[in-house]
Amino acid sequence: MILSSCGQGSSDAAKKKGAAGPPQVGYVVVQPSSVAVTAELSGRVTAFETSEVRPQVAGLIKKRLFTEGSIVHAGQTLYQIDPSLYQAAAAEASANLQSARATAEAARVKAERYRPLAQMQAVSAQDYTDAAATARQANAAVAQSNAQLQTARINLRFTRVPSPITGRIGRSLFTEGALVTTNQTDPLAVIQRLDPIFVDIQQSSADMLALRRALAKGGVTPASANVRLKLEDGSDYGVVGTVEFSEVMVNQSTGTVTLRARFANPEGVLLPGMFARAVFDQAIDRQAFLVPQAGLSRDPRGNATVYVVGPNNKAVARTVVADRAIGDKWVVTQGLAPGDKVIVQGTGNLRPNIDIRPVPASQAQQIQAPKGDQGASKAKGN
Repeated sequence: MILSSCGQGSSDAAKKKGAAGPPQVGYVVVQPSSVAVTAELSGRVTAFETSEVRPQVAGLIKKRLFTEGSIVHAGQTLYQIDPSLYQAAAAEASANLQSARATAEAARVKAERYRPLAQMQAVSAQDYTDAAATARQANAAVAQSNAQLQTARINLRFTRVPSPITGRIGRSLFTEGALVTTNQTDPLAVIQRLDPIFVDIQQSSADMLALRRALAKGGVTPASANVRLKLEDGSDYGVVGTVEFSEVMVNQSTGTVTLRARFANPEGVLLPGMFARAVFDQAIDRQAFLVPQAGLSRDPRGNATVYVVGPNNKAVARTVVADRAIGDKWVVTQGLAPGDKVIVQGTGNLRPNIDIRPVPASQAQQIQAPKGDQGASKAKGN
């Protein structure tokens, strides 16, 4: 009796299992779509224009004519160097020019007087030749004196140190009364233009080679060079920038290539030297598949695997390449074909090549109670 009862229990369990049938799973049909190849790289903010103000003449600084940290404009006078010596040099050059002009006038008149006399042989031809040469030398001396006067005036103008560019000026490194020279190493002040502003982005040469290979194979097209920034505190910089150019050489010490992006900076949020994360679309992959994250798993080695609905409604395991995610979906670049039915629901108990009952993932899964339970419930109701 015990053996018969055990045999009857096992047969009832088998009947119940058979009545349940293959597990129901939900699937989605995947098709290739256009997916942006996004890169997030580190970058450093650089001023659009930088000018180190240096003196072009030597002397003592008499006045500083700007406010530190303010906006200065191109041509605005920043420092006044003592002009006394340069005013005297200009006056001396002007007097030398007047003297040279007087000498040249006398030599010209003498040469003109000798010309008819030489034709009449009243004076020797050599005397006329010497007089004409003296006149030409006097004219050359006038030109030299004029050039010296221009140089003296330029040096006098350089005693007023102007701003080469428009931008925000920093602190003054020299005070009134300091002696400055034309060959000094330290600048008087530094001016930087901050709107617009540059961000220098570093990308490894290996990643750039991989992108170029993908573009050469087809299916991947270059994207617009729009760049978004994440600041040091993790917040997003609201203004979108554009990539201006990339360097044509690799940095030997870091193995990276520099990309330069340009951003508008009207409020001065970005400052030179700041670190930021640049997010931009380098290309668009038109043969990628977007698979819900619930349908993809990874083995201990990190390989990505999905289950697809195979022939005769069997679960087939596929190894795919999914190296990044967009929102709640994985971007699969290899391992799937258009029209594949990827299982995204009921994946917990799946094993390769088991029978399944596939339904679209949007359809609610129907679970029916066993027939024995239904009969019991009816009897209880009666």
